[in-house]
Amino acid sequence: MGVALKGVYAISDEELTPYDKLPHMLELAIRGGVSLFQLRDKTHSDTELLSLAQDLARLCAKNHVGFIINDRLELALKCHAFGLHLGQEDMPLKEARKRFKGVIGVSCYGDVKRAKEAQDLGADYVAFGACFASSTKPSARTISKEVFTQARAHLSLPLCAIGGLNPHNLATLPSLDLCAVISSLWLGDITQNARDLKEALRLKF
Repeated sequence: MGVALKGVYAISDEELTPYDKLPHMLELAIRGGVSLFQLRDKTHSDTELLSLAQDLARLCAKNHVGFIINDRLELALKCHAFGLHLGQEDMPLKEARKRFKGVIGVSCYGDVKRAKEAQDLGADYVAFGACFASSTKPSARTISKEVFTQARAHLSLPLCAIGGLNPHNLATLPSLDLCAVISSLWLGDITQNARDLKEALRLKF
């Protein structure tokens, strides 16, 4: 069974998903039906993260969930990650694609032109946001919902929304394939949160 680039895309958070609890929290999220999981860490070294990343990669593989590393090509290679996600300040996509054969996603904020360039360079999905005000990234600029309509007209890649998403406001966005979530997944009943997000997103396919 392969991993489809569609559904609920869980992202770790160093405060909301402490690393001693993250494997169990991820199991609960998987039980609720998440499709992808991204390990996002801006403070620890690759060496410090390697053992955790390997454990999470195995857990995801066993459950047919795509394990994605944010911004760290070497770590992604070492733990045989399903995917790598790149932001504006990270390694250029062209350079990463030469070495990484898995799925590569690119943050495009509100820029459809950047997304088109990413598609041309071999990206597998593109992410747009912040869609709504986010407690995780309070300084992130919110984008127009029309970005998704424009992107759908010009791109053939799966589209991912990120930023302040929950089961209620998902309904206000145009058609999309993935919703990347942090606080609306990890706070409260993780399994039920995942189910609610999955159901809200399913209505958009």
